[in-house]
Amino acid sequence: MESEPSLVFVVTHGREDAERATLPFVLGNGCLAMDVKPVFILQSEAVRLATKGYADSIQAHGLDPLKKLLDNVLQAGCPMLVCSPCAKERGITEADLLPGAFIAGAAKVIDLLLDAKNCLTY
Repeated sequence: MESEPSLVFVVTHGREDAERATLPFVLGNGCLAMDVKPVFILQSEAVRLATKGYADSIQAHGLDPLKKLLDNVLQAGCPMLVCSPCAKERGITEADLLPGAFIAGAAKVIDLLLDAKNCLTY
């Protein structure tokens, strides 16, 4: 994989919209199959996707289970940034996160977006 992210996914939905929460990770798994490095930035309700157990029961119609897709990208070492103010507002700490996900502030997010070739927002 390349050292800089080729594709950044900004994810803003959680359980309230299973399809929008899942689609970025469907594409992220597609990136892995094509040796493209995806990066995930979780904001708003999507920060809950990075917490242990939250995605276990999310299944959008016609798509793979979100837990499976999340596990694949995290096991592949894809960065998953969790919006710091969004996490704080929801009482989420680093201890609550899945292995590989981390809380990041605006500067880190902006750096990634500036280096990325493309960005998709869900």
